[in-house]
Amino acid sequence: MSGASGPLRIALVAGEHSGDQLGFKLMRALRAAAGDVVFGGVGGEAMEAEGLTSLFPISDVAVMGILPVLARLPKLLQRIRQTADSIVAARPDALVIIDSPDFTHRVARRVRKVLPNLPIVDYVSPSVWAWRPGRAKAMRAYVDCVLGLLPFEPDAYVRLAGPRCVYVGHPLIERLGELRPNEDEARRRTAEPPIVVVLPGSRRSEIRRLMDDFGGALQGLSEAIGRFISVLPTLPHIEEEVRARAALWPQTPRIVLGEAQKFEAFRAARAALAASGTVTLELALAGAPMVGAYKVGLVEEQLKYLIKVPSILLPNLILGDRSIPEKLQKDCNPDALAAALTAVVRDGPARQAQIEALARLDRLMRLDDGEAPSAHAARAVLETIASRRRL
Repeated sequence: MSGASGPLRIALVAGEHSGDQLGFKLMRALRAAAGDVVFGGVGGEAMEAEGLTSLFPISDVAVMGILPVLARLPKLLQRIRQTADSIVAARPDALVIIDSPDFTHRVARRVRKVLPNLPIVDYVSPSVWAWRPGRAKAMRAYVDCVLGLLPFEPDAYVRLAGPRCVYVGHPLIERLGELRPNEDEARRRTAEPPIVVVLPGSRRSEIRRLMDDFGGALQGLSEAIGRFISVLPTLPHIEEEVRARAALWPQTPRIVLGEAQKFEAFRAARAALAASGTVTLELALAGAPMVGAYKVGLVEEQLKYLIKVPSILLPNLILGDRSIPEKLQKDCNPDALAAALTAVVRDGPARQAQIEALARLDRLMRLDDGEAPSAHAARAVLETIASRRRL
């Protein structure tokens, strides 16, 4: 498949590192599926290494949080206009926006006004199923197809009257080899003393709210089961504060840095205590039973009345139930966390039920043909281009 005259020309717009990672794999898969493809737009180092010439450094738009966004608003607005104008001038065969909706959706809306027939694909759904669901219907005006990373998202878009949504698979599916234990690691999971992985979050606000409660929970677990080994994976930008806070725990955990050591701990873990986030999906795909926990400030707590989901843990949302215990706000306290953690560390009904639920999650997330998510995403992009051409 190629453009009307010559190569297929696709504009890609990513706004942060995670989008850059998805983008370069999509570029590779599009070339494999369509042959001669030329790319333009905005991306990071991985996309540039794959052949994209980015209009500007991705760091110009990779801004999170209200205050940082406000501080850089003039530059962000300039980059939105620049990106949209460049795509309009290039007249590509399709536009693929990748995550970062505050940036990419603004670009898509501007492009759609000038090029109403250009196929536009959104790779990574905004959390419309959880927050401001009216966005799904609004997206129909400027998105032709959404590439969902979670298996329940296509049904959510039907329910919310949004654009077509296709489940293409989560990028973690491509990393199962790193997440699944080998025979020795599987044996270590059942050996004594058990390894318990502790994940109090990746943001300073999270570790300040959760680390005292997590430390108290480990004390309660020690009183219930005796000796165990705790491993705390963290990141360089918060390592110093994590070490200082962990030093106050009754049992100092082994602190590890980097993804390789984190996944190594997951593969040998008997169980985990984790802050809500993508890490819970990593643990679930690693087959490690867990307890999820989260605390927010008083202002953020009031936002719970606007949130439309029955769970804050991704694995539970995929499963459609609360198979993984989640302790939030007042329930996120040492006694409640210790009791729930003890139940999944010990052999018994709670642990067995969660192991069975994690096997079910595995089946729900699987792509039946064994192809990579990026290959599914590329196919959906090409199908969207073909269907728009038929109109």
